Amino acid sequence: MENKKLNILVTGCAGFIGSNLCNQLLKEGHFVLGIDHLSDYYDPIIKINNISEHFNNPNFKFLVKNVKEKEKIEKIIKEHEIDTIIHLAARAGVRASIDEPLKFKDTNITGTVNLLELARQYNIKQFIFASSSSVYGNNKKVPFSEEDHVEEPISPYATSKRACESYCFTYNHLFQIPTIILRFFNVYGPHNRPDMAHYKFTKAILEGKPIPKYGDGSTSRDYTYVDDIVQGIIACLDKDFNFEIFNLGNSTPVTLNEMISTLEKTLGKKAIIDQRPIPAGDVIHTYADNSKAKKLLNWEPKTPYAEGVKKMVEWYQNK
Repeated sequence: MENKKLNILVTGCAGFIGSNLCNQLLKEGHFVLGIDHLSDYYDPIIKINNISEHFNNPNFKFLVKNVKEKEKIEKIIKEHEIDTIIHLAARAGVRASIDEPLKFKDTNITGTVNLLELARQYNIKQFIFASSSSVYGNNKKVPFSEEDHVEEPISPYATSKRACESYCFTYNHLFQIPTIILRFFNVYGPHNRPDMAHYKFTKAILEGKPIPKYGDGSTSRDYTYVDDIVQGIIACLDKDFNFEIFNLGNSTPVTLNEMISTLEKTLGKKAIIDQRPIPAGDVIHTYADNSKAKKLLNWEPKTPYAEGVKKMVEWYQNK
């Protein structure tokens, strides 16, 4: 059954996942109120370019707003009859969070509580929160299940996401805001942020510069193609859940060595390796048990890793 047309507030709309999500929501005829702070974590022009094709679309309205500024967000929620909040805005980056933990607390936690408070005040029908596989820390049991213990995050970024999950639970419990938490697993694809591994490695290999290889290459990530993540978010729209947590992951971990060799094969060029120790805060493995999302959302990732890398490289070379 086709989703009914909704008025959706997307925070972080100009970022990597946000811009890909907006593309699909607009294709499906929803009204999207997109907000983004356009932070200087990477060049804001990249973010503007991510969404510029929609500036003339009457179903898309873009505003430069910071989720930390509750009064300004409240004003725009009042002006638009918002059905759903999809909260993607966050400071990203495990390693960056170790250097600047206070900024992660301010944006990620304060921003999320602001939006939950507004969802309560304005009777928002659904709140979808973008969390992260990093909340699992270095859990020994794999694949990671939504039922697992998640009280040992190992970076300020992961801690901020776990705290936000707790706030989502509390607001749902106290005020019955229908809430879905999505734990994204290592998203990659077109519009990748410049600080992300696939982008950085592709750029360095093509330019003949060394790539940093942390450890012996046996660490692994459950890389999930961005279109599959977007379909997982959209599968949540208008679902009649009270409170649920879903892993959105490919459920096929890829080692760092495999990642490098896939990029080399796709680019037709060998990487120059800069061997380094594994940084503090980096988890050893991520691996999603996605059976709950398959069962309750009828969602399944469709993009094999090598195919996703090919699409990402094509985007990079044509941007």
